[in-house]
Amino acid sequence: MPTQLCDALLLKTSHPYPPGTVARWHDTMADTPLAQARVQSVATANAENGQPMHHIYLHLPQATELARSDCVAFEKRWHALTGHSAEVSRLREMLRCEGASFDDTPGVHYVVETDTDDGWQAEIFNWYDQEHMPGLARVPGCILARRLVNLDHAPYSFACYDLASKETLGSPPWLAVRGTAWSDKCRPHFVNTLRTMFENPNA
Repeated sequence: MPTQLCDALLLKTSHPYPPGTVARWHDTMADTPLAQARVQSVATANAENGQPMHHIYLHLPQATELARSDCVAFEKRWHALTGHSAEVSRLREMLRCEGASFDDTPGVHYVVETDTDDGWQAEIFNWYDQEHMPGLARVPGCILARRLVNLDHAPYSFACYDLASKETLGSPPWLAVRGTAWSDKCRPHFVNTLRTMFENPNA
């Protein structure tokens, strides 16, 4: 099966799991390129769909070739530990912007996943890279902004932000970046959009 370069793996689940499960799951990868990955685990009790949601990231120290079959194997390892299904995807980082508050400790992790109308992907990705994400990164309270693509599951576009607090999202500088003419042109062409605010980024 063809491999693709990825920078992180993402496991999504809406099911609770016992303390220590993430570490045990990662331990099963000792014989894989994920052994040296940095683990980031976030959760919310009430995602946009009304359900709890957990995101577990395995950030690779360098871009690595992985296949879809690797994700399936890691899904099976999670199921063996928890008895619950999970969705594991390869993420490829396209843009990384250190924020104005890069040295702060994250209070929230905010994710925007979306597909685009036919013919709009290039325009929307240009908007993200040239205006939207660099602009949001400059907002006080933004620690890190990243644009990734999900190589295995929809939605394809995956933008995430580590923020000092949820108040950053409603601050005048943040709203000013969101309210540009280019933003107004692009945002109506988002489809299958899911926005998730994780308020306990170390869960």
